[in-house]
Amino acid sequence: MRTRSATLATLLAAGIALAPATAMAAPTPTPSPGATTVTKAGTSFLSATPVAAGQPVRVGASTGEYLYWSFPAAAGETHEVNATVSLAKNRSGRSTWTVEVFDGLRRRQACTAGAQTPTADASASTVAIGCTLRRVRSWAEPWSADPLPGTYYVRLAVVNVPETDLGLPIDVDLLISTTGDADTSPDDGRLEAPLVPPANAGTVLDAVPTAAPEDEDDDGWRLNLTGWLPEAGSRWIWTTAGGVLAAVAGVVGFALTRRRSTR
Repeated sequence: MRTRSATLATLLAAGIALAPATAMAAPTPTPSPGATTVTKAGTSFLSATPVAAGQPVRVGASTGEYLYWSFPAAAGETHEVNATVSLAKNRSGRSTWTVEVFDGLRRRQACTAGAQTPTADASASTVAIGCTLRRVRSWAEPWSADPLPGTYYVRLAVVNVPETDLGLPIDVDLLISTTGDADTSPDDGRLEAPLVPPANAGTVLDAVPTAAPEDEDDDGWRLNLTGWLPEAGSRWIWTTAGGVLAAVAGVVGFALTRRRSTR
């Protein structure tokens, strides 16, 4: 009986000890089946390369470059950004990397989990970077910085590196994963329009020729001579009037103050 009790107590203690570790373990994000790999990255917010959730990214770059991507976010979604940077072998020192996420108003969003700014030793071959964002809300107060639906921007860069290591080649693998249901939201409201909706290319309108007015000749010059005259409030009228008055005042002043010659 004692043996069974001791065995049960041991199993219970082991279960309690392993429970936090099991709860902390999170599944590794995987790309969506059939997703096309993105092989480009922008160098600014305006040239950020658009990617979708679950779409893998693999880009070759140089140490010191700023890399930008953009992705859409809807209310009720929680996004996780994971990146792995393969470093050059002939590095001379440690390097610190960071991944930052901005919303459509260029406001930096806080990370709730993940190694956002890890440091790689000189002997390390890779460095893993991660950032889990807050759940996107359907609406928020104007003064708050809560994440709202719209376009978000990811920026990956090195923030501390020896000067001699700048320009060395790197390979970046990035994946943005999404959890949550975009159709349901606990907020009592909704945003009328995304902060920065995705830009869609428009169509070029054909120019429609218009008939020339009757008061224009073949060369396009207007026959109405009044168009050459300046308007009443034009500065040319006031400048000319001021010049004339100044000249008259000078002549009158000279006539009043000159000395009469005496013989």
